[in-house]
Amino acid sequence: MAKEEGRKLIAQNKKARHDYAILDTYECGIVLTGTEVKSLRQGRASLVDGYVSVEGREAWMYNVHVPEYSQGTWTNHSARRKRKLLLHREEIDKLESKAQESGHTLVPLALYFKDGRAKVEIALAKGKKEYDKRQALREKQDTRETNRAIAAARRRQRGER
Repeated sequence: MAKEEGRKLIAQNKKARHDYAILDTYECGIVLTGTEVKSLRQGRASLVDGYVSVEGREAWMYNVHVPEYSQGTWTNHSARRKRKLLLHREEIDKLESKAQESGHTLVPLALYFKDGRAKVEIALAKGKKEYDKRQALREKQDTRETNRAIAAARRRQRGER
């Protein structure tokens, strides 16, 4: 069996990037059972309601939905169980102190395999206000429109030659 290389994305939390201003990101491993890994290899997971909490000097990820493995038996896992994250002690202490500041939270951004190992990208984030979200959407729409106009102008210019 050949060793997997590179990064294979399983799930990402686009809503988190919309709802929060991302201040810092961390890559960490996850403690999983066998059926969870098999379910993830099928590309099935959801990070939408997920969050990270530091309890007793350990980082835990909650509400991440990894559906039960279809060929699993009585050894199957529960879909929304809490999962331990693998981080260095200094990183956990740093995250815990920053997350306790007002308005800050820890959210999972992406779940992926990196060189055959399951990893999660978590972020220290600050909640956006409603007007910030509208402003971000407006900026995104404006850049999309300008890119379209530039592309159309280039197409017209190529057609004239």
